[in-house]
Amino acid sequence: QFSRYKGGRAMTSQPIRLIISDIDGTILDNQHQVDPDLKDIIPLLNQEQIPFVLASARSPLGMEPIARELGLGDNPLACYNGALVIKGDPQAYETIIEHPLDKKEIRTFLELVKAEFPSVSINLYSGKDWIADRLDKWVQIEAAITGEQPVIQNVLLPVLDVLIPIHKLLLIDEAPVIQKLHDYLQTLDFPKTAFYLSKDNYMEVTAKHVSKEQALHEIAHHYQVPLEEIMTVGDNFNDLPMLRLAGLGVAMGNAPETVKTEAKAVTKSNNEHGVAEAIKEYVLG
Repeated sequence: QFSRYKGGRAMTSQPIRLIISDIDGTILDNQHQVDPDLKDIIPLLNQEQIPFVLASARSPLGMEPIARELGLGDNPLACYNGALVIKGDPQAYETIIEHPLDKKEIRTFLELVKAEFPSVSINLYSGKDWIADRLDKWVQIEAAITGEQPVIQNVLLPVLDVLIPIHKLLLIDEAPVIQKLHDYLQTLDFPKTAFYLSKDNYMEVTAKHVSKEQALHEIAHHYQVPLEEIMTVGDNFNDLPMLRLAGLGVAMGNAPETVKTEAKAVTKSNNEHGVAEAIKEYVLG
């Protein structure tokens, strides 16, 4: 079914003045292509001065080609699930806000992973740079997905260098190994660091308070738009906080049932122009 707006839409509801959208599984179809209908709608949003902002676990360089293809100009990009919010050219961007990892905890964490889980592929992200410990099969798969190339070097070295902020770590291995690592970490004390599984064999590591919910607050503040005048769109569990918080949280038709239940509206899937349909219905309608 398409766009059930829970509780019916009152005519007095707030107009939408800002849209924040996830990327993968949301504005990209299953072939990782940008929805052509959405490309046609962006100029209409620009005319109405309604910014369309992307928020994703991706890096600046992983988001930039999509932002360029959509014609988003220098709208902010919330990278690494909001650990780094930038605007302008991703090669020479301006940082709006950042939440780097705690160096001391990360040093301890990396030493532990290398000692106890030596097969795990460790990837470190600082701004637009991707540093990998070694060029293993996992790194090659990730490079093929994102089109980015990592610098190969011992990741403990950048952690020692207090000058560079580290925005995210990505740990990859066979699913049972990553899940065992994730369970093990629950027994340890890392008060400033958050660990979560983004796939059954991908573990993301960010500063504790990093989330798309936090990014939503920061982008709302940047544009001076109240939360009730914001529409958020997403397809997965890490999108839930921003779907709950916004005036209108829209789940994709391809989202898990739990995500759909918590959203205020449900649109078509990412293969059926879901985001474009939701904008036509709730923003331009």
